[in-house]
Amino acid sequence: MKAKEQYKELKLKSEAELNKLLVSAREKLRDLRFKVSQNQLKNIREVRAIRKKIAQIMTLLSQKKQAAKGKKAN
Repeated sequence: MKAKEQYKELKLKSEAELNKLLVSAREKLRDLRFKVSQNQLKNIREVRAIRKKIAQIMTLLSQKKQAAKGKKAN
């Protein structure tokens, strides 16, 4: 249920907000990868969750761009 709620929240955001979230999520992923390489991270599943969030954001951005193209064509 939690993942669906997060996805619904992401759907309501504008493209600019999604881009900001994408940048911050990528930075967090980079930091987590450094911590994994130095054996400082206890919860490795956090990396998976961030990667999933990045994929969701990128999917929504792609869908919004496609919808904008469709509206311009009509």
